[in-house]
Amino acid sequence: MRAHAILAPLLAALLAVVGPVADAQAQTYPARPIRLIVPFPPGGPVDVMARFITERLSLNLGFIVVDNRPGAGGTIGSRIAATAEPDGYTLLFGSSTTLASAPALYKNIGYSPLKSFTPVALIASVPFALVVAPKLPVKSVAELVAYAKQHPGKLNYGAPTGALPHLTAEMFKALAAIDIVHVPYKGAASAITDLLAGRVDLAFEPISVLLPHIHGGELRALAVTGPSRSPELPSVPTMIESGLAGFTSVSWSGIVAPAGTPPDVVAKINAAVNAAIARPDTQAQLARMGAAPTTGTTAEFGMFMAAETLKWAAVVKAAAIKIE
Repeated sequence: MRAHAILAPLLAALLAVVGPVADAQAQTYPARPIRLIVPFPPGGPVDVMARFITERLSLNLGFIVVDNRPGAGGTIGSRIAATAEPDGYTLLFGSSTTLASAPALYKNIGYSPLKSFTPVALIASVPFALVVAPKLPVKSVAELVAYAKQHPGKLNYGAPTGALPHLTAEMFKALAAIDIVHVPYKGAASAITDLLAGRVDLAFEPISVLLPHIHGGELRALAVTGPSRSPELPSVPTMIESGLAGFTSVSWSGIVAPAGTPPDVVAKINAAVNAAIARPDTQAQLARMGAAPTTGTTAEFGMFMAAETLKWAAVVKAAAIKIE
């Protein structure tokens, strides 16, 4: 009893001191440069978007250093971010790969997207287009499904193993109950080259990448994979409109912080991101990248991440996709 009587006032005094200090830290954040880890090489699509967003964020948050830490499909840099001090000075520019599909694709990645990170803000999403070679006698998703069922195992699609276009095609294969064959490629460029040459029958790739070939008549777009039609292809229906209920697939990017980052700091970064994305010049530049800008709360981003993780885990398991 005596010890309790002595410690209780001391604990109360300590809390009285720590509380105001924590509030002051949140109010003065950031007091030094912020490190934004990009788990992919410089010059790639994720890096380009990260650097563009960093430039906009710096207007409100001060100096931000982009730190490229590529390797193992983005999991190395993500693991570094997950184990960083949760003080708001190390952030991760994550993606649909590192924050959703990676746990199902790789063994022992060293972090959990949903447990190791605090969601901060969703940045943008890039929908895909389902395209076929002109030689294929189909002009809609329904016709493609019918043709595939009439010729099981004959049609193929090209995509890097484990990449979102691969997972998207496997989801299409499962939902449409068709037998199409995956042809693995090291990169999307070579897959598109073979599609243009007629050596591959179909593919799912970002709309912005395919647009010149679609407009040039070299490829036929049957559908887009976003929740709504693309402004770039307004006459092309979505996969949902084409009869595949619930079919959406987008490559997305967002910022997360190590788990345990103070809520006030997370809220301040979220507000800065939303303000940056709301700028007309930011939206125009993202549109030129083929990306749809997104704003929202940290809770909304967290729910989205959870849904994406479950979706792609189910696809990977059903298709028995493994990356060594």
